Amino acid sequence: MKKELLYIGIGILFAGFSACGDFLEEKPRDQIHEEEAYQDATNLYLNTVATLYTHIGGDTYSQGLQGTYQGVYDLNTFTTDEAIIPTRGGDWFDGGLWQGLFLHKWGTKNDALLATWEYLYRVIVLSNRSLEVLEAHRSVLTEGEYNAYYAEVRAFRAMYYYYLFDLFGHVPLVLSSDTPMKEVLQSRRSDVFRFVVDELQEVLPFLSRQRSNRFGEYYGRVTRPVAWFLLAKLALNAEVYTHDNWTDGNRPEGSNIYFTIEGEQLNAWEATIAYCDSLERRHRLSETYEENFAIFNESSVENIFIIPMDKNLYRNQMQYLFRSRHYNHGKALGMVGENGSSATIEALQTFGYDSETVDPRFEMCYYAGVVRDLKGDAVPLDNGDILTYLPWEVKLDLSGTAAEKTAGARMKKYEIDPTSSKDGKLMDNDIVLFRFSDALLMKSEAKVRKGENGDAELNRVRARVGAASREATLENILAERQLELAWEGWRRQDLVRFGLFTRAYNSRPQLPGEENGYTTVFPIPENVLILNPNLSQNPGY
Repeated sequence: MKKELLYIGIGILFAGFSACGDFLEEKPRDQIHEEEAYQDATNLYLNTVATLYTHIGGDTYSQGLQGTYQGVYDLNTFTTDEAIIPTRGGDWFDGGLWQGLFLHKWGTKNDALLATWEYLYRVIVLSNRSLEVLEAHRSVLTEGEYNAYYAEVRAFRAMYYYYLFDLFGHVPLVLSSDTPMKEVLQSRRSDVFRFVVDELQEVLPFLSRQRSNRFGEYYGRVTRPVAWFLLAKLALNAEVYTHDNWTDGNRPEGSNIYFTIEGEQLNAWEATIAYCDSLERRHRLSETYEENFAIFNESSVENIFIIPMDKNLYRNQMQYLFRSRHYNHGKALGMVGENGSSATIEALQTFGYDSETVDPRFEMCYYAGVVRDLKGDAVPLDNGDILTYLPWEVKLDLSGTAAEKTAGARMKKYEIDPTSSKDGKLMDNDIVLFRFSDALLMKSEAKVRKGENGDAELNRVRARVGAASREATLENILAERQLELAWEGWRRQDLVRFGLFTRAYNSRPQLPGEENGYTTVFPIPENVLILNPNLSQNPGY
């Protein structure tokens, strides 16, 4: 038998929609022979399961679930009323990219959309390859090891399909690493949704119950709480995900969408509540909001799934803080700034900024007003004036205005790591993907949609930060999700679920015909359609 040369880590590129027509193009690094890579349980795990986690974070555009530019996070954030990257003279136009995202004028030839599609599929196909290798070398594993490894990869792949169909709707369901391009067919969004639900439910018994955000064997891995969280999200958004013609205005009712959980038939709202209750057995709210985003946040009892960060060990980067701060602000912290992302007018209004009822989390999530360094000293501009962020002055194009460089409240959220490197992008704060406070808000919303009272869950979240109690109406819950989860990448999904993503808001008029909801799903990139005639474009594009 021919010896295959394998490699550890990254290097396989998804090329299923490329001109060559192959799904995998191997670019080996650190090559080792197959018998060494798969000779025992430890090496088999490292080279099939552990290697997948190198793709969750990243350091280049569109790579990683969070941390880098022009990928999953930006598509879910800068297309909404939560955040904006204004054009500031010669800065942040980038060929119209950021304006296009905010205005929903992204088009079918958008490089960020194509790169995100390719990234998600690359990791999916790598997962398929890992499953095939595990099956082929099953003899070196005990039954328990095989079940655990196989389940973890299936759950990992299901998570990537979740992000994929949430963004792109009708997508190919590829379950092999060597499927010929001509055989790749498009699946309905509802079918991929059901596939993901089934996968996660089937593997749950084989996933560890351990915490994923803590140092140790399961640090940064997909464990049972991670799967519970994903299943809660899937159930909460089931009306959206089972609506295959999202432009016809006839969304199904969550009360008529069913999940089988431990032999019991539960509707979408009941299933959401059940999975959130499962999470409460392993997680709780941290005593303070800030500790979830601290430099060393591995001790958080609230964080469910994170991207591990260690400036001495990993290549993962957190580029968002760096992107948001004014140049002089970054310099005063011993770092750099790119003077970009800011809160929108709508976000300021939701937080009650500049009013007597401002939400306590505004100060935790945003820099506004006079900017100070870590010693508390005011930061000067180059001309000697004091750097002052002007939140209300923000708009899509600030070029030539007096507030061109200073408009907008800037991202704060994560504690500043004074020992960070690479301009502040390599830090020790783990990037938070899933949190228990989100689960409480999901449960509150599901209860309200079910006709029950969700006050208790909503006000547990509010009480933690000292905010006054509120009635759990759908309007208040959506606002609370903005307050609690600012800068965490959930806003697009929330607005779509609430039917508000396509509305007009400050600096963004509604596009002609957009009221039918076609922009709630991104287009299949044009290059993908050209190279695979089996695929068709999403409605409205």
